Amino acid sequence: MTSLGQAIAALEPVDDGWRGSIPDNWLQGRTAYGGFSAAMALHVAQRSDSDLPPLRSAQIAFIGPLSGAITLRASRLRRGRNAAFIQVDVESAAGLGLRATFVFMRAIESVIDHRTGATPEFPAPDSETATYRGHRGVAFSQNFDLVDRRDDGVGAAEWLRWARLADRDGLDPMVELIAVADCLPPSALKLLGGPAPLSSMTWLLNILGPQPTTRNGWWLLRATTDYVHAGSSSQTMAIWNADGLPIAEQMQSVAIFA
Repeated sequence: MTSLGQAIAALEPVDDGWRGSIPDNWLQGRTAYGGFSAAMALHVAQRSDSDLPPLRSAQIAFIGPLSGAITLRASRLRRGRNAAFIQVDVESAAGLGLRATFVFMRAIESVIDHRTGATPEFPAPDSETATYRGHRGVAFSQNFDLVDRRDDGVGAAEWLRWARLADRDGLDPMVELIAVADCLPPSALKLLGGPAPLSSMTWLLNILGPQPTTRNGWWLLRATTDYVHAGSSSQTMAIWNADGLPIAEQMQSVAIFA
């Protein structure tokens, strides 16, 4: 098993970027798990410029499959007084697989402070909580400790899950968070009652604070689907830390071939 930290440490600089690989234990079908490839891209973005402010937003397009050897290239789109936009392309033998735009932005004084929303009632795991490592047929899921809420309080097209990386040593907090943030099956799958061929198309993640922190590596993830039609699903997602504080809001577009 290759950890995310080991895969990052194995990146080698080349003339126009970085060269690395997708370990087999981070695959999701014929492509890399989206959180893994996005985390690798974020790591490269962070090192492409100096003194970047905290990450505030990530806009990710899953363009094609990524496996085997990969090349990551970062480019500065714009850097102003408050924000920096960094684009990262990730390619493999099949061509361009992922394009991410990361927005790094410093905190700005504001007269507005508006924070709403409730934390789901699902206590953080402790040392007595039974966890699992996902389905053995889904390679990437073996890298996570997971706890799902499965009672009737969870909606028909909703997932509610505690997740943490089994090996998170030495990871930047933002890289760790983005690796975990995609660790839910599309919630539309609950309407099918089982697995189906699918492909994530786009992913938007907005960080709600300057530095994500939690206890014992645990993050609470929720995904909810309100629209599935003609093979297209739109889902909203959210992340809380182990103390119930909101950490990020997300949205994904997922193609479902069933």
